[in-house]
Amino acid sequence: MKNGRGRRQLRHFLPTAATIMGVRLVRFIQYGLGPIGIGIAELAVARGHVLMSAVDIDPAKVGRPASELVAGAPADVRVAGDAADLPATGADVVLHSTRSRVPEVLPQILPLVDAGLSVISTCEELAFPWRRYPRESAELDALARSRGAVVVGTGVNPGFVMDVLPVVLASPCREVRSVTVERVVDLDLRREPLRRKAGVGLTPAEFRRGVAEGRLGHVGLPESAALIADALGWTLDDARETAEPVLDPHGVVRGVHQVLRGTVAGRPAVVLDLLMAVGAERPRDTVRIDGDPPVAVEISGGLHGDAATCAVIVNAIPRVLTAPPGLLTPTQIPPAPRQR
Repeated sequence: MKNGRGRRQLRHFLPTAATIMGVRLVRFIQYGLGPIGIGIAELAVARGHVLMSAVDIDPAKVGRPASELVAGAPADVRVAGDAADLPATGADVVLHSTRSRVPEVLPQILPLVDAGLSVISTCEELAFPWRRYPRESAELDALARSRGAVVVGTGVNPGFVMDVLPVVLASPCREVRSVTVERVVDLDLRREPLRRKAGVGLTPAEFRRGVAEGRLGHVGLPESAALIADALGWTLDDARETAEPVLDPHGVVRGVHQVLRGTVAGRPAVVLDLLMAVGAERPRDTVRIDGDPPVAVEISGGLHGDAATCAVIVNAIPRVLTAPPGLLTPTQIPPAPRQR
């Protein structure tokens, strides 16, 4: 993308993807080198995929060899501060992990798609952006189709545990009346940025101010509800979300309890209940489907969100590269643990 030459510049050296003994080795760009981005890149490299370039806006990372951040990265790859500074890479796909909101990531993603690159992003709102950003979604979808690229926002949540998993579990039901998902996360086991996002250590007043300003709390429950509704052929006529602090005995915030309740034709249809707190008791992921037949599944201990997100992104690579072009949802990418 250097010098604004866009698609031709980025894909100049890409005749076909490399194949060794029948296994496709994908060449990728890692966009975002926070804890999740580094985890994604390290897993992809461990699978045999080739890191061609890396991007991060942190001045402390720009210019450094990517191998100082990503174990196994090629020694000659240095971190760029902007995708416009990337040389011609011959990449197949961009693994993108930066921000949670669509308006924040569109300026990053649009030039990549315009260059003909498929993008797999951890952006939570990108998992189902049509409900909140219909115009931007239509424009991104049209651009991706015209460039033969795929864009999908996915991860563990949204992307699996509170949307794709219940959709899969509803497959044997002749009728589905409602879907309830409960996720309990012990923040003692999670990265520091997530604890900050949950408001750990704040006063209740500081917590509520952060929620009102959109700085605190989990992003993605409305998108997960919309994914479920879309997959089941429902139209959500209302989706209300609440976020309350979880307090320790001294009145200090130790986490957040968020609940989304969605209705279809006025009846309760989707309940997504997420509790993330330091010392949360009995971490778990539970899906209950009121249907014919009813379904109830619990994952004891719950899925570790950081590790699972990295796996979901990397496992999606081969399915994204064979999917039809456009802006897709996680439910349109068949869930399968294919390793390459």
